[in-house]
Amino acid sequence: MNLIIRNGIVYDPQNGVAGEKMDIFIENGTIVENLPKDAKVIDASGKLVVAGGVDMHTHIAGGKVNTARVMRPEDVKSGIRRNPGFRAESGYTVPNSYGIGYRYARMGYTTAFEPANPPISAFHTHEELDAIPMIDKGTFVLSGNNWNVMEYTKKGDMEKLAAYMAWLLNRTKSYGIKVVNPGGIEAWAYGKNMRGLDDVVPYFEVTPADIINSLVKVNEELSLPHPVHLHCNNLGVPGNFETTLQSMKLVEGIENKDRPVLHVTHVQFNSYAGDSWKTFSSGAEEIARYVNKVDNITVDMGQPVFGSATTMTADAPAQFALHKLTKAKWSNMDVELETGAGILPFFYSPKNPVTAVQWAIGLEIGLLVNPGKVVLTTDHPNGGPFTSYPYIAAMLMSRKKREEELARVHKLVEKATSLPSIEVELTLEDVILMTRTLPARLLNLEKKGHLGVGAEGDVAIYDFNPLEADPSRDYGVVEKALSSAEVTVKGGEVIVKDGNLARQVYGKTYWVNTYTDDHWSLIGDDVINLFRYYSLEFSSYGVEEEWLKASHPVEVS
Repeated sequence: MNLIIRNGIVYDPQNGVAGEKMDIFIENGTIVENLPKDAKVIDASGKLVVAGGVDMHTHIAGGKVNTARVMRPEDVKSGIRRNPGFRAESGYTVPNSYGIGYRYARMGYTTAFEPANPPISAFHTHEELDAIPMIDKGTFVLSGNNWNVMEYTKKGDMEKLAAYMAWLLNRTKSYGIKVVNPGGIEAWAYGKNMRGLDDVVPYFEVTPADIINSLVKVNEELSLPHPVHLHCNNLGVPGNFETTLQSMKLVEGIENKDRPVLHVTHVQFNSYAGDSWKTFSSGAEEIARYVNKVDNITVDMGQPVFGSATTMTADAPAQFALHKLTKAKWSNMDVELETGAGILPFFYSPKNPVTAVQWAIGLEIGLLVNPGKVVLTTDHPNGGPFTSYPYIAAMLMSRKKREEELARVHKLVEKATSLPSIEVELTLEDVILMTRTLPARLLNLEKKGHLGVGAEGDVAIYDFNPLEADPSRDYGVVEKALSSAEVTVKGGEVIVKDGNLARQVYGKTYWVNTYTDDHWSLIGDDVINLFRYYSLEFSSYGVEEEWLKASHPVEVS
């Protein structure tokens, strides 16, 4: 379909466009300079026009998501929605696959990445990604507790480690390297955890610092498009901001002119000060100060929102600690020689002092870190569902909105955080940067996150005039509009119209391929030998490219 989006008020930070009345031309799924007059026209007069949203960290596929659905029948029943002519939706914090795609599309998002793919479960993860309609997808492979990774790190054999990671990315059809509580998940098999970066992992005799350093070096050697995606040690523990700062400082002096070398994810959960829950407070200012002064690190918020959430993470010991704290139902597992996982329902209450402070810390990160270095996320569904992004955006843009929320939260927020005194109000352009331009840039998806010539025809139109509605004052209008795009265009196809589903499409799956036969000659014997400890035959491990191609389009970097 060839489209002209006429007279929209365009915000496109990548191309320096902020509130200009423009036409957008889409031909064969790509934005072009001009089109014949007989193309289909969408009148966007007086409405906001932006690129499709890009969510770079959202748990939407894999074994942990399915386990959460089984664990939480009450959650499944809370989000049932029937869509005439389309599949039904269910679930609130853990929607079914159709609901994930439909809700992103209705919100004006067209791309989402699952950040935690256990290699042994890669086939299942891709089958779930494949079932999600409307959006492009990708996944990051869990690597920070992998036996081969730790063994090569222990030996200091960076050549073999690089070869192994190239093979692993290829075999799991993943887009980047994910590190969760490095060393801590392996230690959990012995009933332990990694509290400091210099703690030694049982048997492997490596430290979290060793693992992070090694994988960052390999990530650069392989020229991967995305920086190492790091979930720091000590997640959810008072005083952990110091561990986070130490982890960030490990990459001092490592530079890449095209992108950062480290992305610290859901940093809210790792920005805690104090030495116990009695002295729990915010360390966000220290985190923001450091991130703002360096060029090689970015973060995403991991913003909690009040209400129901489902915590799910490869950080099994952190989930066990949360289970002991809350007494909630809980699932924990050790994933063979590779990683672990934990799942637990949770509720963020504005009247609970701890969850209120967590809420405030997330906003501090979003307000104090420069917008070009922080991505808006909830770590869905750990901090709450991704459908709450418009609510978070409204709070970032309006101090008045924050004051209304602060009036209903526990008073510890005033003592333990700086949020009440922060006067910063982000602009609409800042929010578009945090939800489109920056995540696309960090993923190195050059055709995503902007509306320049050559970009993919992924566009969202929202029914409000950004030149008349002031987000600081009219935050209710802006939040409502951002919650439901009037039109969402995916690859030149109108998939949402008048806020309703209009057409079901299936997007691409992204993965990287730097693997060669030379890599296998280095590591093949090691890999095959290790499979004597696996419950799975080597021939059944991973994902074949032919399967992906037979399913939906694949984009290989």
